[in-house]
Amino acid sequence: MESAIDLFIMHLATERGLSSNYQALVRRNLETFAQWVQSAHGARKPVDLATGQFSEYLAERKKNGLASSSIRQVIVILKIFSRYLAGKGIIAEDIAESLLAPRPDQMLPKTLNEREVENLLESVETQTPLGMRDRAILELLYSSGLRLAEIISSRLEHMHLDEGFIRVTGKGNKTRVIPVGSKARQKVEHYLKQGRPSLVKPKTSSHIFLSIRGTPLSPSRVWQIVRERAKRAGLADTIHPHQLRHSFATHLLSGGADLRIIQEMLGHADISTTQIYTHVDERRLKEVHRKFHPRG
Repeated sequence: MESAIDLFIMHLATERGLSSNYQALVRRNLETFAQWVQSAHGARKPVDLATGQFSEYLAERKKNGLASSSIRQVIVILKIFSRYLAGKGIIAEDIAESLLAPRPDQMLPKTLNEREVENLLESVETQTPLGMRDRAILELLYSSGLRLAEIISSRLEHMHLDEGFIRVTGKGNKTRVIPVGSKARQKVEHYLKQGRPSLVKPKTSSHIFLSIRGTPLSPSRVWQIVRERAKRAGLADTIHPHQLRHSFATHLLSGGADLRIIQEMLGHADISTTQIYTHVDERRLKEVHRKFHPRG
């Protein structure tokens, strides 16, 4: 089984060009399955595998508390592994073809209300370069609904403050233009004029947001900035950058924005991805009705 897994990982790397992180994920899942199937059924080779073993393994993982999203991921890995083994003639047929993924849990995104966002933004002092930077990051996350990767990869040439928009390249290498609100423009401009110059070092690139060493910020550092600033504002320290993106979309929808426009600004390829925010808004409407209606 180990040799088959090694060959499959090599196939993912050389023929399909998948990332090392994905390769590591696949290997970890397949090795866990291989250990289980050997212990439970004595299966040491791919030819010892059977469809029922896959189903039993998945049922046990689910019983032990593995989330539906993770179960679906395991199923995908087992299916492509089985398809590969069958294609190479290592096993007689694709024994995982009939596996069905569980229905996805509908997880509503957690958002901040408008007062919480206001408290978060206003709590950041802007007398220091780092304070100016952090305020500009938070303003831009909320004003334009940017993804974390889009924030850290944004460069000076992408920002058009006079026209009031930023150009970003998101998932699928797709470029889109997003408005930047007036308050965010003020804070970004303040940072660019008075904060960023003091962070620049001789080899600094044109990235907008810089560390104290003059290098682009890492994803983990932006997470840390958001958590620390939220905690100082008296909010939960579990708040993360994507929560501001969720809040951006939810508040737009609450204000009457068209769902297609929100889809465009978020960079969602499919409108169904954006439609989750309608459920968030429905929940808010129910809460308002229950609180204010005499028979709520």
